[in-house]
Amino acid sequence: MIIRLLLIILTPLLLAPCSANTEPLVLLNWADYMDPEVLIEFKKQTGIEVKEVFFDSDESRDDLMASSSGKGYDLIISNGLAIDKYQKQNWLQPIPSPAPSNFKNIDKRWLEAFPSSNEYAVPFFWGTLGIAYRSDLVKTPITQWQDIFQPNEELKGKITLMNSAREVVAASLKSLGYSSNSSDKKEFSAAIKAMQQQAPYVNSYNYVDIDETSSLLTGETLAAMMYSGDALTLQELNENIQYVLPQEGGNIWVDYFIVPSSSTQKENAWRFINFLNQPVIAARLAEYLYYASPNREARKLLDQDFLSNPIIFPNQELLKNSEFFRPLPARNLKKLTKSFQQLVK
Repeated sequence: MIIRLLLIILTPLLLAPCSANTEPLVLLNWADYMDPEVLIEFKKQTGIEVKEVFFDSDESRDDLMASSSGKGYDLIISNGLAIDKYQKQNWLQPIPSPAPSNFKNIDKRWLEAFPSSNEYAVPFFWGTLGIAYRSDLVKTPITQWQDIFQPNEELKGKITLMNSAREVVAASLKSLGYSSNSSDKKEFSAAIKAMQQQAPYVNSYNYVDIDETSSLLTGETLAAMMYSGDALTLQELNENIQYVLPQEGGNIWVDYFIVPSSSTQKENAWRFINFLNQPVIAARLAEYLYYASPNREARKLLDQDFLSNPIIFPNQELLKNSEFFRPLPARNLKKLTKSFQQLVK
């Protein structure tokens, strides 16, 4: 409530309204990854509409980019790993110089977390990938990846994984005590074998819904690979949904805004990203999505309960075994993609 009042009182009207003929900005995004009220506020201030187009995995976004070279989009949410790959294809527009005014609020750590990210991308949120499970429906608390890759019989047909070869094989590697970025042939083969042995326990290789229809709410799923903020969203609907960052460590991810070089509305795209980095707006988005904002000034507006939540802001002890994804050799990517496609058929 305080942040919404501050939004009304303090949000600077720096963006002059545009003409009614301005074409909508097209944002390629995850579903349910934007506060619709923020889009309404942006249109109210500027006259610019933002239309969202959705993807359901990093791989499907990569496929869309490969088929279009970014054409048809003005803004794209990208994971850190893809930025350098896109840049090498000349698909990205560099951050303007001088940078938009609110970019100064962003922690340098997240700007520089991946190759090319400080030149071509603006951090949106960061978080972890771990396991959400129904504490009321499982006999043994889930604490590690091994619990779902070498599961008890009570989980048979009750595990939901992601539709992402890289994410699933990384979790499998972690369950065996290896790095999620391992390219060792024997370790990689062991991880794929573990995925194959786990398959009878999996009911779906699609990310769980994060609304009232979610299989975690109905009990069809007892344990799922899940992003931290999405688990907290479902926990609002059922307090028995627990999120754990596995003991072996998880994936530390950073999502970025990028602007494709093919966009015909680059100036308005950067204006939108600058708008989102107003501290009041960035704090409001963090509260809406339950994710950690890389915006220093926004964090000053968040209440202590939010800032001290270890699921949103895990400390270094919790993160000690977790990793950012790094590029894998092409042969490994080919092998894991083929093996994963055979599982999800």
